[in-house]
Amino acid sequence: MRWLAAKTVVVLAPRWRSLSILLHSPIHRHLFSPSPLSRNRQSQQLHCFKVRKVFNGKAKILKKNRGFKDSLDEKDQYHIIWWKERLELCRKPSTIHLITKLMYTNLLGVDANLKNGTLKEGTLNWEILQLKSKFPREVLLCRVGEFYEAIGIDACILVEYAGLNPFGGLRSDSIPRAGCPVVNLRQTLDDLTLNGFSVCIVEEVQVPTQARTRKDRFISGHAHPGSPYVFGLVGVDHDLEFPEPMPVIGISRSAKGYCIVSLLETMKTYCIEDGLTEEALVTKLRTRHCHHLFLHTSLKHNSSGTFRWSEFGEGGLLWGECRPRNFEWFDGDPVNELLIKVKELYGLDDKVLFRDVTVTSKDRPQPLYLGTATQIGAIPTEGIPCLLKVLLPPNCTRLPVRYINDLILNPPAYIVASKIQEICKLMSNVKCSIPEFTCVSSAKLVKLLELKEANHIEFCKIKNVLDEILQMYTNAELREILELLMDPTWVATGLKIDFENLINDCRWASSRIGEMILTDGECDQKTSSYSGIPREFFEDMDSGWKGRVKRIYMEEEYAEVEKAAEALASAVSEDFIPILSRIQATTAPLGGPKGEILYAREHESVWFKGKRFIPGVWAGTPGEEQIKQLRPALDSKGRKVGEEWFTTVKVDAAIMRYHEAGAKAKRIVLELLRALSAELQDKIHVLVFASMLLVIAKALFAHVSEGRRRKWVFPTLAQFHQSKDIEPLDAANRMEITGLSPYWFDVAQGSAVQNTIEMQSLFILTGPNGGGKSSLLRSICAAAILGICGLMVPAESAFIPHFDSVMLHMKSYDSPADGKSSFQIEMSEVRSVITGATSRSLVLVDEICRGTEVAKGTCIAGSIIEALDQIGCLGIVSTHLHGIFDLPLSTKNVVHKSMSTQYVNGQTKPTWKLVDGICRESLAFETALREGIPEALIQRAEELYSSVHAKHKVVRRKVPVEEEIAQLEIIGKEDINQKTSLRDGMEILFKKVENAVTKICQKKLMEIWKRDPSEPAEVNCTMVSAREQPPPSTIGASSVYVMFGLDKKLYVGETDDLEGRIRSHRSKDSTQKKACFLYFLVPGKSTACQLETLLINQLPNYGFHLTNIADGKHRNFGTTTNASLEESLALGR
Repeated sequence: MRWLAAKTVVVLAPRWRSLSILLHSPIHRHLFSPSPLSRNRQSQQLHCFKVRKVFNGKAKILKKNRGFKDSLDEKDQYHIIWWKERLELCRKPSTIHLITKLMYTNLLGVDANLKNGTLKEGTLNWEILQLKSKFPREVLLCRVGEFYEAIGIDACILVEYAGLNPFGGLRSDSIPRAGCPVVNLRQTLDDLTLNGFSVCIVEEVQVPTQARTRKDRFISGHAHPGSPYVFGLVGVDHDLEFPEPMPVIGISRSAKGYCIVSLLETMKTYCIEDGLTEEALVTKLRTRHCHHLFLHTSLKHNSSGTFRWSEFGEGGLLWGECRPRNFEWFDGDPVNELLIKVKELYGLDDKVLFRDVTVTSKDRPQPLYLGTATQIGAIPTEGIPCLLKVLLPPNCTRLPVRYINDLILNPPAYIVASKIQEICKLMSNVKCSIPEFTCVSSAKLVKLLELKEANHIEFCKIKNVLDEILQMYTNAELREILELLMDPTWVATGLKIDFENLINDCRWASSRIGEMILTDGECDQKTSSYSGIPREFFEDMDSGWKGRVKRIYMEEEYAEVEKAAEALASAVSEDFIPILSRIQATTAPLGGPKGEILYAREHESVWFKGKRFIPGVWAGTPGEEQIKQLRPALDSKGRKVGEEWFTTVKVDAAIMRYHEAGAKAKRIVLELLRALSAELQDKIHVLVFASMLLVIAKALFAHVSEGRRRKWVFPTLAQFHQSKDIEPLDAANRMEITGLSPYWFDVAQGSAVQNTIEMQSLFILTGPNGGGKSSLLRSICAAAILGICGLMVPAESAFIPHFDSVMLHMKSYDSPADGKSSFQIEMSEVRSVITGATSRSLVLVDEICRGTEVAKGTCIAGSIIEALDQIGCLGIVSTHLHGIFDLPLSTKNVVHKSMSTQYVNGQTKPTWKLVDGICRESLAFETALREGIPEALIQRAEELYSSVHAKHKVVRRKVPVEEEIAQLEIIGKEDINQKTSLRDGMEILFKKVENAVTKICQKKLMEIWKRDPSEPAEVNCTMVSAREQPPPSTIGASSVYVMFGLDKKLYVGETDDLEGRIRSHRSKDSTQKKACFLYFLVPGKSTACQLETLLINQLPNYGFHLTNIADGKHRNFGTTTNASLEESLALGR
């Protein structure tokens, strides 16, 4: 049995409080015996002691326990302090009452003087204490019969965070105890891990034991946040969802910048990211849930030369992110020391090796800064349109979404981005059906195979992953995509695997699983069935082991079970059936004899249940001998089940034999499954690589489908010139985007205002309030990030250089907790932008220096513009500080741009279009009035403005509310809608249907087109098998399809959304879940409707059975004239 260990999830920075707290606790002295030298004094002390105990609600004094250590070493004291700080956060009255009964002289917090508190050697409490000492920061749940119990501190945690009630209520004379029934273990573990706790689970050895004999126990596993408890999963018939794994993170600082080391205990891997900026590091912390956080002492040395971290600008943002978290300091070599700490935390052997999966960061753009990530919604932020929601369709969730999000936050190197774009372009043009892309968590694969807990369901999923890789390999269209996916998968996993080795290993592993595991659609094991025995009995008994492993591997066990079932059927037939025949032959009025053979599910037995069937006079009639053999049915503990339940010696013996045979068969099944896990463990790297490859493939296919629907395009991705000389700007050092639209608008619905950006230098952008400056910056930022990731962009065409960083700074808020104003926060972020920008960067700053006095803020803004111009980066600085244009700025490549306005009916209105020049109109009064500021206030503001700026005449008219709303809808509206092989019989049916469809439709189309028969119309049918989906090329195209039911009946339909229609059919009921489809594309909806009607009416003439034949007579089907059809076909050509 492998032991997995981990400290508890939340790690607190040591506060070095005095340990004298423990020694001066009032209840601490209860452990010391009074001196035997003075009986009088002893009597007085005992008297006072009792009074105190009664006052505290404790009824009696227990003798001092021996056999346990009554003092704590330094490490244990530190753990006790850690737990006390957790307990201080408890708020439930019941928990607070339990805490008062704790004594912090042992790791359990158990007061040995209370009832059930004995810690003598050999007791259950003593055994729990020994286990607790191995994992002092984990909640320990111990199996006791049908419950999992916790005592002391752990019981308090259960009551507070798992919603459990204490055992025995709130009795004051007993130690804190709490627990949950066995059936509720999973929910209890979820409650604890969601609140940041790790749990150690102790199981009982399930073997027969004598009465009053203490059972042996063992640590069966651990549950951590991001790593669930999997013990026993190999024997169940359901799957287990795995959350995102949580790493242990260590942060340090070097000459290159900040360094973050992430270690995953489940994967036994670590990754080093060095040379990070403070903002990029904070973004990583904000987007990752870590199990433990360690801060290296090198962080205390900042640029000011002091140890007062965060007080001198640099490091303040990181400190603000870390301070609310629980962390520990460490020193020494960051990687080696962190590995040592992880092994200590999880109880791993020193020989356990962690694999370095670091991918070189050379030529890779900087990860997104915190401000950039929040302002495009990569980090969920209230009021900010989420970029991730428009990149993928709503039905794409979990692992693919996580990959795309990580790709955006950490843009890849140019060569990888180019390959991702090439993959997406190929996917956009694929004509064949594509795999379903089974997504399996890599962490789940590793943990289940390592612990040998993978069940038959998981093996079927693994085989699906491998088979889909092989399907792509054997398909000419998909093979090139498969080969290109190797590099992005290497970046995501840190694994370098040869392409041919991948295919060979996938083929071997798939074959090995297929040889042993009973996969979907296969059936060589039927449930036993015998007359006289309820079918539910055999269904329940067989479900524990049948349908998992192929019968060829356990013929002997099958034979034993079948013989045992036959013996049971024979015993029931001999002992129960004659009694039933006797009862049925008896005719009596109400109150006559009753009896039946029933399945007692709770007791896993088949018994006779009856009443009033015992004859008053024994006359030797049929059935009397069997009645005499009956005896009351007993449960597993020898107790009588009820007055109406009966069995016989022969039936009980047959049931026991059947259970023994079934238990043996199940044991063999589990042994075979665990042996298969051990075999596949040798190919774990290939399995991890293959699973991640399919996740990426599914994510990119989904992105291409959504991008085509939204009418997005692939940009031209250019690599920057490698010369450090920034003058002159070469052809790659520019960005051109035509028809750019805000990413949160759906261009397909025609609601967006588009702009064209031709950028070769730095723009100073001006414009009115509500003129679209912020939206333009956010849109450019999103397009640039999508472009350098190799994804589609919301534009008509685009040329985007592969920036080394994309930085977007928008409005800042103050931070009272850090004692910083909004202007301080803004200057801190601008400092990071200036220090991180290069000539290959894109810098976007919105309304610079808005949080301070205008004159000095204008000058600071001017100097920042000069600095960015000197760096030579591309970018935009938007501002309302028009005094910048009066400053003697020393710039070379600055261009003035503005958001245009137009004068309509005496009112200046924004057009949301980017033009050349400077716009000094702010539309401040109109904006304030529109937002509900009283008219009188606005009039007074106009008077004050005129008195100071007399040369500016204010002209304003009151715009009707309806007109204003109509104008605002343009900028405020947000888009809210957002197996290859076939069975022989079905394959023949598919071919026949394809031939018939082609013949019928070609004939009809030739009549309409009036073509020569030697040049037939093209009807290209494509098959979509079970667990496949149509390619992205069907998005927005009209198609006619035929659905094949399991009963070989057909359904004919037409649609403009084939992928959605197939998904809808398959989700209607279980009989259509694995339905296959045949489809062909046609030019236009009208053509599709007529051909649908034609097929519905003519396919029955070819001998096919249709489920929707009535649709062929509907007046809305095929009513379009031939002329209109011919016209639509001509338009399609």
